[in-house]
Amino acid sequence: MEAVLSQPPSVRKAAGVIVTATTCVVIGAGVLMRLLDHEEYKNVWVGMWWALQTVTTVGYGDVTPADRIGRIVASFVMLEGIAFLAIVTAVITSSFVSRAAAERAAKAAADEQTFEDQLDSRFDELAERLDRIERTLRELSPES
Repeated sequence: MEAVLSQPPSVRKAAGVIVTATTCVVIGAGVLMRLLDHEEYKNVWVGMWWALQTVTTVGYGDVTPADRIGRIVASFVMLEGIAFLAIVTAVITSSFVSRAAAERAAKAAADEQTFEDQLDSRFDELAERLDRIERTLRELSPES
């Protein structure tokens, strides 16, 4: 865990963490529902099917918790599903914003370079004009 937290955040790492957490919630909730409600959840796979439906916010309704403890577990699974969708949305948005910021920075750097080039060119023109003026003044000067 320390190695994961010590590295700078990335889209790939965030996606990996949320997918892992969601997978653990689905498996854990499926097993837990089987242990808590033997009548509705005949085996662990039915429990995992229910957890997968719930965490993805699909909720077909073919399997639902009837007991209070099952509804409490369902609440946590639903919150994990909402967090999953929110984080996936944030990761996608973040990647678009990062890309746009990088493009904007590259354009600003190019614009700044163009401005510097124009400024250098203008200074070169001014230097040439001053050289011509100095030559002309030397030619007109009686000391020459």
